[in-house]
This record gives sequence, structure tokens and C-alpha cells, in this order.
Amino acid sequence: MAKKLVIDSEKCTGCRICEMACAVNHTGAVNPLRARIRILKWEWEGRYVPSQCRQCASPACQAACPVDAIYRDDILDRVMIDYDKCIGCRACIDACPFGMIRFDPVDQQVIKCDLCGGNPQCVRFCDTKAIVYTDVPDPETASLSSGHRDTAPAG
Repeated sequence: MAKKLVIDSEKCTGCRICEMACAVNHTGAVNPLRARIRILKWEWEGRYVPSQCRQCASPACQAACPVDAIYRDDILDRVMIDYDKCIGCRACIDACPFGMIRFDPVDQQVIKCDLCGGNPQCVRFCDTKAIVYTDVPDPETASLSSGHRDTAPAG
């Protein structure tokens, strides 16, 4: 079984504590612009949707990287960035169909969800359990959707 982040947007209140926890964990700053997770508001439905890297089975970001700085960590089944190789071209940002790779304006580097080394802080601080990190029985299906239960586009 593979572990994946599973999102239930019906439970999300839009508090954005997950963004803060993520930013603090990775940068020490309470700044949602530096978070690897984003809370999107679907105005037409009046709900909030936590969104992060979906750890795609065939990542477009990896294919777009001209220096092979993006790779799959098979231990946690996550897509990672090797910052020693990354040249900051941002091709991965353009390639991600979900818009979940961003640019950190302070560190001047691309950022994406890395599952916090297997202990996602967004999960830890989500009081409503809109985000959970759990075993998913079918890794092939799970990697296609990353457990998102929403059917509308993420952007």
C-alpha cells in the first residue's frame, strides 16, 4: 500500500492553518506565499479546496526539467527537487498542470510539496481532518489523483 495525502474539501473551512504550518516547517516564517500547499476558493461553489503537488506517476514537471533536478523518491513515493542540480529556470512551474509548483521569492527557488519527509505538517494541524495522510490500496489509481475527492479542476 502507498501512503498519499487525501483531500476532502467538504471538511475544509478555509482557515489556512495548513499553509501556515507548511511555511513554518519549511522556512521558519509564517508566510503563505512560502507554503507548499495552497487553499483555493471555488467561488462558484462557495467552498475551499486544499491543493498541493499530486505526486504524479508520470510528472510533467520532471519531464520538463532540463537538468534532471526533479526525481521520484521511491521510498515515500514522492516527487522531489534536487536543489544542487536545479538551475532555477522554472520550466517545472510552467509544466505542472495543477499549478502546484511555485517560486519562493525569499529563497529564490522553486518549491513543491515534499510530504515533510513522511510527516506532513498540513495533516498534523488540520483540525477538521480535511487533509489526511493514509494508506491508499491501489497505488496506480492513487498516483493519478493523489487522493483528491474533488472532480472539478484545481485551478
